[in-house]
Amino acid sequence: MANIKFFSGEQVPLEMHKVKIVQKLDLLPVEHRLEAMTEAGNNTFLLNNKDVYLDMLTDSGVNAMSDRQQGAMFIADDSYAGSETFNRLKNQLKEIFGMDFFLPTHQGRAAENILARTFVTPGSIVPMNYHFTTTKSHITLNGGTIEELVIDEGLKVTSEHPFKGNMDIEKLSELIETHGADKIPFVRMEAGTNLIGGQPFSLENLKAIRAVCDKHSLLLVLDASLLADNLYFIKQREAACRHMSIREITLELASLCDIIYFSARKLGCARGGGICIKEEQVYNRMRELIPLFEGFLTYGGMSVKEMEAITVGLDETMDEDMISQGPLFISYMVDELSKRGIPVVTPAGGLGCHINAMEFLSHIPQKEYPAGALAAALYIAGGIRGMERGTLSEQRNPDGSERFSDMELLRLAVPRRVFTLSQIKYAIDRITWLYENRKLVEGLVFTEEPATLRFFLGRLEPVSPWQEKLVKQFRKDFGNSL
Repeated sequence: MANIKFFSGEQVPLEMHKVKIVQKLDLLPVEHRLEAMTEAGNNTFLLNNKDVYLDMLTDSGVNAMSDRQQGAMFIADDSYAGSETFNRLKNQLKEIFGMDFFLPTHQGRAAENILARTFVTPGSIVPMNYHFTTTKSHITLNGGTIEELVIDEGLKVTSEHPFKGNMDIEKLSELIETHGADKIPFVRMEAGTNLIGGQPFSLENLKAIRAVCDKHSLLLVLDASLLADNLYFIKQREAACRHMSIREITLELASLCDIIYFSARKLGCARGGGICIKEEQVYNRMRELIPLFEGFLTYGGMSVKEMEAITVGLDETMDEDMISQGPLFISYMVDELSKRGIPVVTPAGGLGCHINAMEFLSHIPQKEYPAGALAAALYIAGGIRGMERGTLSEQRNPDGSERFSDMELLRLAVPRRVFTLSQIKYAIDRITWLYENRKLVEGLVFTEEPATLRFFLGRLEPVSPWQEKLVKQFRKDFGNSL
């Protein structure tokens, strides 16, 4: 971990790595950025990466691999069945989580599909601290519903609470009492709650949830995709854990869970995923679905080269210098924006910097997707691709009405070991300029709206010619600069 104070007094995050391979970036002129955004239907997912300068859409599958990971890919065993690569990955996961059984999947949402098909039936209720988009979709497609039981502090954009991802234990007990334990296939906790600003839960909170699950004989499932950030925050913010190593915290956390699933695109810095299971009986309920939906039990739809990289990446995740890099750079970005009066989620969480679009663009009603409008505007202003995490990311209600999200956030992901501090400073500068000109930004409306996961494929258009006005103001302020 390295957060260094310079002689000048400035506090900055220090990169604990050196660059060995680089990839060329392009920064298009602002007029071309407007053309690209129009062509993409004002959906940052539909932009071509060649048109993006800073890709802050996600950290999924785009974290930088280490030299050890790259080297490990050369020893992959590509046997269809019985691969030694699989055994190395399985053994690494057992060492980290202490669980005997492992099912490989090609990524995190594939693991969610297996879990939902195995345990969720019509009428099921799945309590969780907060939902993730694909998790909710898999549960609802199998006839279930979700109940979000995050503590009240978790839905406050600005706060000093260190663990805004905690589940409300009283609400969990009340839910079980009201509906009965037989209606609940499992309780789900998400490390680093994605949709409310990458906020962590505490080890103490997970222990309390485990006690409730034991009382009612319920399975406890952990989505560990963003576990690395959550481990860092537990170590830094939870007094009882400060003397513990990252490996010790991980083992204790895992001992409280029955199932741990993850996207290695986030946890492990390679492309894949999997499900770790404590009990053989539970493992047997799921394993027949792996060959059906993923691949044989020793590769699960993954490239064996990626599996070798995941094995090393998981080991490196136990290094505090590695897992601190994301949170420290995110914290720097959040602090610098806060100094400028720009509304952001606090305290700084994991995954990325989250801008509060509800306040940034307070003049835009939720029905016109302020977080989506802010994402489009920031790309035009700086070639920076972020991700809308608000109403646009929700599903409509069964009657077709809009389901308004608790928060309207623009997430600016900070992939591990990818960006330099000067690039982070560039993003801060362009966000600052956009905030000064925020009144020029107006809303969006759908022109093409898929029924499921509309934020991936939907197309929108501005409610007025506000984007042309934004480009005109950019040229006035920046002249010929990109």
